[in-house]
Amino acid sequence: MLVRFVLWNLADSQTTIEELRRYLRDESVDEFEEVPGLRFKAWISDEVTERWGAFYFWESTEAARGELPGRARELIGKEPDVVEEFDVEATIEGAFAVEALSRRGLAFES
Repeated sequence: MLVRFVLWNLADSQTTIEELRRYLRDESVDEFEEVPGLRFKAWISDEVTERWGAFYFWESTEAARGELPGRARELIGKEPDVVEEFDVEATIEGAFAVEALSRRGLAFES
């Protein structure tokens, strides 16, 4: 497995966190549900520091090299400030994990 972490500083971008949340609800989440080899994706934000990003958990390095949907780069107007990849050493799912993680978070609360 491979984890990719991407992060943008939105202070000098063309969009806001609220606009990106709407984009998640209306478009991006649906598109990423069908990406081959993508085991999990979490979009993250910090309104105070105007940062936006994501964690991708890939089944394999080969899967991570595939074409991705979405237009975050277009909306933000630049490439991510940080792109890092890591090998996964181990994983667990907590014993409390009764409810699915899909479609949870601030983008779906508003």
